[in-house]
Formats: sequence, structure tokens, C-alpha cells
Amino acid sequence: MFDPTPAPPALGSEAPIQNATLPVATSFVENPPWTGWDVALLAVFSFLLIIISLLGVSYTLRRVFYPSLTWIDVVKQPEVIVGGQLVAYVLVFALMYSFIAFFRRQYFFSAIQWNWPPAWGWYVLGGLALSIGLQLFARLLPIPKDLPMDQFFRTPRQAWLLSIFSVTLAPLIEELFFRGFLYPVLARRLGMAASVFLTALAFASIHGAQLTYAWGPVLVIFIVGLALTLVRAIKKSVAASLILHMAYNGTIALAMYIGTDRFHHLERLSQ
Repeated sequence: MFDPTPAPPALGSEAPIQNATLPVATSFVENPPWTGWDVALLAVFSFLLIIISLLGVSYTLRRVFYPSLTWIDVVKQPEVIVGGQLVAYVLVFALMYSFIAFFRRQYFFSAIQWNWPPAWGWYVLGGLALSIGLQLFARLLPIPKDLPMDQFFRTPRQAWLLSIFSVTLAPLIEELFFRGFLYPVLARRLGMAASVFLTALAFASIHGAQLTYAWGPVLVIFIVGLALTLVRAIKKSVAASLILHMAYNGTIALAMYIGTDRFHHLERLSQ
């Protein structure tokens, strides 16, 4: 097997001077063990898993909890949507892990550049600051009063369910796909700047339906995507962007929890 690692210089010889600058010159180079077609197939299979999981969860819950509702009405229930996504995301993680471990035969966390940051507390504070700053910025934008996301905050149970999901499994899978798989394959071909922009654009696009594609809230999500991808690109750490993501979502969930008196007065969210 060809070993790309250069052999050490022979005893008594001098290493080339230009090797000393190599780490600096290649600090932002990405070379993931997968291709753009692999990422596209991963996206397709992930979408199919979400559909299959949603149908499976809706079928199960209809038989147990909603026997009087039609199939369409059951699928629209927030508990069914979040439950279906939860099941799907577990399966998507298994798919991602299997692809790298068994098809590419590499250690999963090394391949996606997990790289847990030593000063992780700064990313928690960064997520807090990013959330507060963008919420203030959003006050200057035309934000629709009635969004599809509002249906997930009609009962305390729904609010708890979505809040926990949005701080745990949702950011994990999103970071693995967008910053772990998509960004590096784009950066290898297009470079850092264009890839950060395109990754953030794709990230905002998948959240667009939840926001009726209103440009105000979509712009906010796009800026979040820029921040997350920049952290991943500069620090070469998916773990760092994940902490930032979880802290951002967690700050919003905590603000709603406090503002609605522990989710007991959800009507305040529409005021």
C-alpha cells in the first residue's frame, strides 16, 4: 500500500527548508475520505429515513393515542413530527457512522474532525452571545407573527419535547451533516470562503419551511449557519461548532421557559 507520509531524512542530511512552512500553508486545506456524491446520497437516504420514521411513528401513535383522528391529522401532531425526527436522527447517525467505519474503514470521530476543544466554555458563552445578539437584531426585521413553528408551543408537553430535542439530538445531527460531511467536501473544491457561504445557505434552506421562507427569520438562521461554519473551518472542530449550536438553541429555549413561567403561559409567546 502506498504510504503518503514522507520518509525521514537520512542521517547527516538536512530537511528541505520549505517543509517548515508547510503546516501554515495547509492550515485550511480539507481532504475528507468521501466525495460530493457520497454527501448527496447521504442526504437522500436521510430524507427517506425521516419520511419512513414519520410514517412509522404516526402509525404507532394513531393506534395507541389517536384512534379517532384521520391519518393526515395524526401526521400533523407536533409529538408525531418530533418523535419521527428523533427516530430518524438516531438512524441517520447510525448511517453516518457505518459509512465511515465500515465503507471508508476510518475512525469516525477523526474522519469528521470532531476535535473536542480544550476551552469549550468559551463556545458556550459564544452561543449565548450569538443568541442574544441575533434576537435583538431580529427585532429590526419583518418577522411574521404566525409561523409553522408556533404549533410546537401550544402545550407544555410540546414545548418541553421540542426544547429538549432542539438542544440535544437536532444540533448533533445537523452539525455532523453540515459541518462534518458537507463543508469539508465543498472546501476541498471551492475553498474556505465560498464553502462557508454555501454551507450556511444550505443550513438556512432546511429550516426555511418552518419559517414560511420569510426572509427575516431565514436571514437570522443564515447568520447562525455562517457563525457555526466559520468556527468549524477555523478551528477544524465539529465539536466546537456543536457546543456553539447547542448553547445558541439552549439560550432560546431557556428564554422561552422563563418568559412563559416554565411553559405554563405559552400564550405570551404570541404577544
